[in-house]
Amino acid sequence: MEDLLKKYEEKLPSAIIDEIRENMPKKISEAKAREILERIESEYENMKAEPGESVGIVSAESIGEPGTQMTLNTFHFAGVAEMNITTGLPRIIEILDGRKQITTPMMEIYLKKPYSQGKDIKKIAMYIKETKLSDIASEITLNIAESRIEVSINEEKAKELGITEAKLIQALKISNKTLSVDIKKGTYIFKAKSKDENANQIYKSKDKIKESYIRGIRGIKQILPVKKEGEFMIITAGSNLKKILSLPFVDETRTTTNDIFEIEDALGIEASRQALINEVYKVIDTQGLNVDIRHLMLVADTMCFNGKLKGITRYGVVKEKASVLARASFETPIKHLISASITGELDPLNSVVENVMLNQPVPVGTGLPKLVTVKDAGKK
Repeated sequence: MEDLLKKYEEKLPSAIIDEIRENMPKKISEAKAREILERIESEYENMKAEPGESVGIVSAESIGEPGTQMTLNTFHFAGVAEMNITTGLPRIIEILDGRKQITTPMMEIYLKKPYSQGKDIKKIAMYIKETKLSDIASEITLNIAESRIEVSINEEKAKELGITEAKLIQALKISNKTLSVDIKKGTYIFKAKSKDENANQIYKSKDKIKESYIRGIRGIKQILPVKKEGEFMIITAGSNLKKILSLPFVDETRTTTNDIFEIEDALGIEASRQALINEVYKVIDTQGLNVDIRHLMLVADTMCFNGKLKGITRYGVVKEKASVLARASFETPIKHLISASITGELDPLNSVVENVMLNQPVPVGTGLPKLVTVKDAGKK
């Protein structure tokens, strides 16, 4: 069997050879194995793109047509507030536009053993969740006469989260540097350090105090421990990949986020390219549509080719185009043409769009070959 596979090592990619090695039945005759390998080689050769094929246009059509059949709904986790995931067309748009602020950031946090088997799962989930003062406050009152804000704490919630009085005072002082914080008979009293503070400013301070960070991972708004394929994991609303990966009980090899820019920042451009492919494929697959993954790979390559993730917009990929006419064909044409005129920019007409605009053969398919003639030096 191995001798037979070695003959195909130059004909097929190593990834396909490895897949054949894994899936080929152990007890198989050489004739059957040869027949399977021949069919795989034939299929592989048929799937190759011909030189000059308009792969970009084919990809655009292959993604765009099924995209018109997508729904506009968001998926909601039952029983948990704020746990929504944007799906369908809106999600595709925010990925391909390269939006840094996505509608519903979320993470899938995988845990190391024994926590993946359920040990302290609730405790870990509560440790990860960002806790603000408003989450443990039972009452917040405004005392205009004495220019102060009084906060009563729900002792049961604080105890459940492991927040002691000392920790709370320390966190409140860090979050509210312009206010003094004291405690009297279980009530936390906030007063302005400046004597010039008026009633309007104190009222504004009340909203700021509510948002005071107490503990947990910043950005993780909600947590949902779930059992998936025999192990426990945590789904979150909100995302903070760098901080989550630094936690000792987190399996950093599988934990991921749907925020592609966070992945780029934490793991680099190659990881964000793969995440982009995965996210788009997940949306398409969830919608029950069928798009060849190579079309998505081409889009991902286009968005990541210069080492930074850029959306397919006039501020992203289109801005990077060498051709003036190609940039002008997308949006704000006058701006591009005037800017190119001022700087004396030249257009080599190497790509598709600019040649279509000038009614010339496009350099794809039959327009790819060029005819070269050699002039006879002896004739005048």
